[in-house]
Amino acid sequence: MSVVVAPSPILSAPGAVAAASGSPDAAVAWHYGDPFGEQRAAAERVAIVDRSHRFVLRITGAERLTWLHTIASQHVAALGDGQSAESLDLDVNGRVLHHFVLTELGGAVWIDTEAERGQDLLDFLRKMVFWAAAEPEAAPDYAILSLLGPRVAELTGTLGISTLPGDYAATPLPGGGFLRRMPWPTTDSFDLVIPREQLTDWWTRLTAAGAAPAGMWAFEALRVAAVRPRIGLDTDERTIPHEARWIGGVAEQGAVHLDKGCYRGQETVARVHNLGKPPRLLMLLHLDGSAEERPATGTDVTVGGRVVGRLGTVIDHYELGPIALALIKRTVPADTALTAGSAAAAIDPDSVPADNAPQAGRIAVERLREHGKR
Repeated sequence: MSVVVAPSPILSAPGAVAAASGSPDAAVAWHYGDPFGEQRAAAERVAIVDRSHRFVLRITGAERLTWLHTIASQHVAALGDGQSAESLDLDVNGRVLHHFVLTELGGAVWIDTEAERGQDLLDFLRKMVFWAAAEPEAAPDYAILSLLGPRVAELTGTLGISTLPGDYAATPLPGGGFLRRMPWPTTDSFDLVIPREQLTDWWTRLTAAGAAPAGMWAFEALRVAAVRPRIGLDTDERTIPHEARWIGGVAEQGAVHLDKGCYRGQETVARVHNLGKPPRLLMLLHLDGSAEERPATGTDVTVGGRVVGRLGTVIDHYELGPIALALIKRTVPADTALTAGSAAAAIDPDSVPADNAPQAGRIAVERLREHGKR
């Protein structure tokens, strides 16, 4: 579904260049004139990124957490005030429909997700309320800015807080909203979820305090280098959580808790975890920058003409050069020479997840078989 998002007022900032029309980031700046310098600032100093095109919603009501716990893939029933998590909405076959970040704070669950998927997620949540004391509603009056870099701590005075929150924790901001820490795209990543009317004011104050303006190019390049997927770009209609590295509990940089049930698609998650292997794995690819044409998201990844994967986000990184995320068949060796479109591609061996640990279900089956032989 095509969703039109109003251009951000930050696009009037000096040097702002909007993302391409048709991009999921078209409403915000792609860069401010120095893409690689902006990436370096976000990785080594401190940068601010306008992500105000994210869809924000909130859920109120006394049963908001216990109700959401029965729907989402994450364990959120006991989420404390000021705690955050990532979660998924799956279809009945365990395929990923939505990825979102949630924060419990001040008597409400705050959720943000991709702009083009937000209304669908909200509609689904509303349909699932039934008799629970939970009220999901859109919150277009809130927007998101992200601070990245090891020197974010120097901005606590400007932020009006004494200390920065820990991973997946949030702290209220003076004047409304909150600051939330995320473990990606860098190890020092913070989201300001703030009243939209304060967006320009926060941008002005934080850039004046030393945060370098950085576009979504910088955010995406660091995300890809960290091998963190973005739904709709690095996933397709067949993607299951295990393929995209979304397995993990509240504090484990994942979006699927393995010690809970009672949500749509849970059977597939449990079966793959206990008995099977995901057919594909998310990996980082290095692309040949001298190719005549840069491959696009969705391009087939091939070996000798045989399709072995799907290309996700393609980006230029300030140190790594042209890189991409891709869902590659699990059986493809890491040293295989790949092709994406007209470009040669190579798997980054450090991005290949360990995939040889025995599964609990398989161990149990083998034990039963051995017992039966006695």
